[in-house]
Amino acid sequence: MKKNLTSYGYLRVAAITPEHKVASIDFNTEQIIKCIDKAVDGKCQLIVFPELSITGYTCADLFYQNTLLTAARKAINKIAKVTNKHKTLVVAGAPIANNGKLFNCAVLLSGGEIIGIVPKTYLCNTNEYYEVRWFSSEFDRTNDTIKWDDAEIPFGADLIFRLKDYNDCIVGVEICEDLWSVIPPSFNMAPAGANVLLNLSAGDEILGKADYRRKLVESQSARCLAAYIYSGCGPGESSTDLVFSGHSIIAENGYILAESKRFEFDTQILVRDIDVERLNHERIKNNSFANSNIFQDYRIIDVKTEKLKDEDLRRDINPTPFIPGDISKRDEVCKEIFSLQTTGLAKRLRHLNLPPIVLGLSGGLDSTLALLVAVKTCKILNMNSGSIHAITMPGLGTGERTLANAQELAGLLGVTLKTIPIDEATLKHFEDIGHDKNNMNTVYENAQSRERTQILMDYANECKGIVIGTSDLSELALGWSTYNGDHMSMYAVNAGVPKTLVKYIIEWTSASEFDGEISRVLNDICITPISPELLPKEAGKMQDTEKTIGPFILHDFFLYYFVRYSYSPQKILLLAKKSFGTKYTEQELKLYLKIFMERFFKNQFKRSCLPDGIKVGTVSLSPRGDWRMSSDTEFGLWIDQINEEI
Repeated sequence: MKKNLTSYGYLRVAAITPEHKVASIDFNTEQIIKCIDKAVDGKCQLIVFPELSITGYTCADLFYQNTLLTAARKAINKIAKVTNKHKTLVVAGAPIANNGKLFNCAVLLSGGEIIGIVPKTYLCNTNEYYEVRWFSSEFDRTNDTIKWDDAEIPFGADLIFRLKDYNDCIVGVEICEDLWSVIPPSFNMAPAGANVLLNLSAGDEILGKADYRRKLVESQSARCLAAYIYSGCGPGESSTDLVFSGHSIIAENGYILAESKRFEFDTQILVRDIDVERLNHERIKNNSFANSNIFQDYRIIDVKTEKLKDEDLRRDINPTPFIPGDISKRDEVCKEIFSLQTTGLAKRLRHLNLPPIVLGLSGGLDSTLALLVAVKTCKILNMNSGSIHAITMPGLGTGERTLANAQELAGLLGVTLKTIPIDEATLKHFEDIGHDKNNMNTVYENAQSRERTQILMDYANECKGIVIGTSDLSELALGWSTYNGDHMSMYAVNAGVPKTLVKYIIEWTSASEFDGEISRVLNDICITPISPELLPKEAGKMQDTEKTIGPFILHDFFLYYFVRYSYSPQKILLLAKKSFGTKYTEQELKLYLKIFMERFFKNQFKRSCLPDGIKVGTVSLSPRGDWRMSSDTEFGLWIDQINEEI
């Protein structure tokens, strides 16, 4: 496995709010340099300081003082020298005079040099703000360079910065009010290639503003399909009527990766690894982004940065990516998915003039969820629950616990229950095709599944109903369904729900939709081991699906990152190691990932002819929508990468 995180597309960024004193340039410079050294020790490659961080934002008419402006220039030169020790891009804020005008600028430093200066575009001049009194805007700029000692430094808001060690990593810079404007400059930077957007800010704090700021950063990162690093100045900036909080945020495509504590006088350093590869993948897939117009030409400045040679990924990785890590949001997600399922089924039933619903009920997780969806849908449509025909079909490996739970749940929910044993029919089928009943191979298992599907389809014809499919998204990914058996139905309500989430939805319904004896049965179903129950018990033990194909928590993890973001096997392994820690060894992760890849590729033919099914999230395997793939694709490239040495 590659040893540096740069190889996987990660960029380590720091949003820093240093301890600060207004107009104390020596103190501020010293703090900035200390922060740079500390961030570099943490292998940060891009470091962002607040607006006017060298002088302070609230200097007011002191900005007219040449003493302040000259000292700020000297401070910039001093900070630039520090960057000569590291291949790191540092962005700090300072007032810079040019051609008789004063600009509020972001100064970009790398390799011991000033590589570019970006002036603020939109000056805030309402309520407590009076920036127009001191500063000119980007719109007032008359030249493309600034004379700095013996050099001509690129100058303008039309500068974007390309990191040479990264594939397609380009940095764009805004300053505070730029983000709050109707058309932020980043709206042009993004389609021009900027996928890491910076904001140097000095917004004061008032009641409710932090939440609005947070929403702005989230929204802008999502609309631009970019990372957004927002660095706000801290309480040391507070003066006269204004209080500043030091609110810094690192967001990526609509999600906040990290957020600083507010109202802390001590230096705050916020560090996270941005997934540039993911951002570029999102842009490639998004036609709207590809068709976005660029209303400004940009000058590109190349920047040399150090590769991220670190195995400690600085971002949180949820081991169950289909399930929110924030417990408080899980109920909301379950409710939303349940509403999608019931609404989809309700539309299909309305279209067919409310026919009876037929489903196979095993007492397992998937068929239980399908039954609950059917019951709720009947309530929505004012249909009698008796129009749901739940059929239990005990076979050669059916367990007593699951059968009892299925029958009891059907009775408690008031649905029509029919029990049709399939033992004799299956054994007769073995006899007809010349199969030895003691040979418990694929024929032995699949014959039972197809017998059940035949019963369901024919029974639906008998009662003029439709068969509701129960297979979930994880089973479709792994091909863990019998072709023309449980693979087939007339409408699949669980097709967009991964196995790890099925359990959470049932638990949610147990607490939110039902109570009493129904909840008791549902809770028992949730703790019952997952099993296809197609083989007789061995030594009193049931068939265990996860012992055969591996843990679903891993397969859902692999599925999410393989389909949603098209990650390579090695990057998936990297994230799995970070996420699961010591729960699984590297060799176990490689083994299960290999199982996932082989089964995913080999079973595309089943997905190529799936029945209609409800899409509920960003990962879907419908051949009519999100996943198009040849049924005969070779998968050696992916297996070879898994087999490489870690």
